[in-house]
Amino acid sequence: MSDTTPKNLWTRRSPEETRAMYAGWADTYEGEIAETYKTPERLSKALAGVIADKTRSVLDFGCGTGLSGMALAAEGFTTIDGTDITPQMLEKAREKPAYRTLWLSELGDVIPTDHYEIIAAIGVVSLGAAPPETHDMLLAALPKGGIYAFSYNDPTLEDPAFMGKLKALTDAGTIKILLEDYGPHLLSKDMNSSVYIVEKMS
Repeated sequence: MSDTTPKNLWTRRSPEETRAMYAGWADTYEGEIAETYKTPERLSKALAGVIADKTRSVLDFGCGTGLSGMALAAEGFTTIDGTDITPQMLEKAREKPAYRTLWLSELGDVIPTDHYEIIAAIGVVSLGAAPPETHDMLLAALPKGGIYAFSYNDPTLEDPAFMGKLKALTDAGTIKILLEDYGPHLLSKDMNSSVYIVEKMS
């Protein structure tokens, strides 16, 4: 990453601060991160291994500049919508051919219930970005049997709040973990991540 990369990416901040940070990073984000950021490819491959019908609708939640949507499209997914809270990042995503529809989210927006069968939050619910309670909102939008794919980077894996939320959802029978895989996240930082594919059970 270059000198223009925001400092202290993996620290707690408000949603408003997060939006402002990514707004200022939008123009240089892909040039700095695309070659080193491996989680979108890893998660998309994992999701493709679980989903046979690639025409099923996928919401790319927190799509950013569209790197995640392009990774999903590369694995054969054909019906991808995206949303993000940062207008500057979303404008970059509009240049990508992966998406059917893109829209700007407002903080606190709720995803329409049962509108998507699959939701991917790639690098989104993590320390320094969306809080662990975001899992509840996204799972509420899925039908029973829906698939939710997300990732936790190393700092997030070490955070009790994020790991506690995952354990609580699993222990309550709300989700069933279908796949968990630990591997490269940001090569430039020698950082890894776990990608999770879960099924909504209740």
